[in-house]
Amino acid sequence: MYKPKLRRSGVYGMELHGSVRVYPGPAVKIPVNEPETARAIFPTKANHWPLFDPVAVRSRGIKPRVNERWCMNRVVSHKTRADGLTRREFLAAAGGMAASLAWSAHGQPTPPTSEPVIDIHQHTNYRDRTNAQLVAHQRALGITQTILLPAGRLFGLDAGCGGNESVMQLAREFPKEFVFFANEVADLPEARQEIEKYLKRGAIGIGEQKFNVESDSSYLESIAGIAREFRVPVLMHFQFGTYNTSIERFHKILEKFPGVNFIGHAQTWWGNIDKKHDQTVLYPTGRVEPGGITDRLLRDYPNMFADMSAGSGLNALLRDEEHTVAFMVRHQDKLLFGTDCNDALGRGPGCQGAQTLAAVRRLAPEKKIERKLLYDNARTLFKLG
Repeated sequence: MYKPKLRRSGVYGMELHGSVRVYPGPAVKIPVNEPETARAIFPTKANHWPLFDPVAVRSRGIKPRVNERWCMNRVVSHKTRADGLTRREFLAAAGGMAASLAWSAHGQPTPPTSEPVIDIHQHTNYRDRTNAQLVAHQRALGITQTILLPAGRLFGLDAGCGGNESVMQLAREFPKEFVFFANEVADLPEARQEIEKYLKRGAIGIGEQKFNVESDSSYLESIAGIAREFRVPVLMHFQFGTYNTSIERFHKILEKFPGVNFIGHAQTWWGNIDKKHDQTVLYPTGRVEPGGITDRLLRDYPNMFADMSAGSGLNALLRDEEHTVAFMVRHQDKLLFGTDCNDALGRGPGCQGAQTLAAVRRLAPEKKIERKLLYDNARTLFKLG
């Protein structure tokens, strides 16, 4: 069996940026996709080489090339062209990616569960990931319905994410699998007009609100006012000193708009599960003392919910697992599963979303709570079928 060397770098989303070296060994069965999917995973942009899509349509036995170096996002080889690959290169890439998949004890990829799962946090064009790769990623994870969160017209959510038109088009192409939010930079004069435009076209929420404003600012009051008028939730990215700052004052918005549901997300939101949290630390470690700002907001305000996605959510789940179990019990009706990862495989050590999904299933103290976190809470909050 192949033993890939994996090197992880970076905290953001826990992406796998390191290389995978394929070693000599016996042939393995590699899923080979239908032509339209295969074309989709060969982006035409320069220096963006193909990813292997693990969604199996049929299989064939192959041997990857020996000692070829592969990255999750591009091929590292002596050739630097971007006008397509030979069949041999494609098969080698497939072998390299297959080596990083999760395998069961019987030597086959572990299939996703048949139970429905709602992912409340994904993006189009995330770090140049194509729509076809996103669709394949969600299917590989076993996600049955995904909420797409657009960027505003500026900044791309600091990750090159697609805007309102992008998420709406993908949701219309796959209406059973995707729904979408509306968004705009909170302090732009035209924010109301842009958000209302897409709410009227079918958006079911507002966000991801990830902009440099205060958590109790007049700009957020305006966003909350739109949400109240259209009866939709707002998803907030809290990050100390950068986005929706001064989380300690956010309770004012919750009190002023009791009929609007808000969803907390990101580093400062999840750091504040700890009563002793240092606001300057974005990815805290160690034991958690209950009673932090996040804990209190979820406890005290019926209109406050939590998005477990991204590296920050995963970090909060894993840093103190004893606390996590109690936290899940305490807030079982408020926690929502999301991925917010930008890889294209949907499994293996490079997929933070897969790690979050596994952590929820492992740590949920009972099946009923697991189903609430992965499906029931989102279905109720967003009124999904």
